[in-house]
Amino acid sequence: MGWLITKYLITAAVVVAASELAKRSDKLGALIVALPLVTILAMIWLYVEKQPMEKIANHAWYTFWYVVPTLPMFLIFPSLLQRFGFWPSMLMSAVITIICFWLFALFVKLFGINLI
Repeated sequence: MGWLITKYLITAAVVVAASELAKRSDKLGALIVALPLVTILAMIWLYVEKQPMEKIANHAWYTFWYVVPTLPMFLIFPSLLQRFGFWPSMLMSAVITIICFWLFALFVKLFGINLI
């Protein structure tokens, strides 16, 4: 149980630090958030917990493919925010991301990559 709490605290500290940094510098905050810190932590946790190397490699592989269809949200959200405000823009961005993911999953399935 202590290990689980340690993982929660370290992971939460990274997220809180990134959001606090974003308050001070838009660019630096965005850079830190764009880094795959949570993915790196997840792979470290998998490794420390003696998960098979194949599982860790698969985690990295699928993370790449899951990130790609989320990228349009970061381009669309700022323009939605100007027109609709924060919460409606977040909701619309989430729906757009789901649609992009679904279309992307159908596309990459043609190449033998099964995301769903």
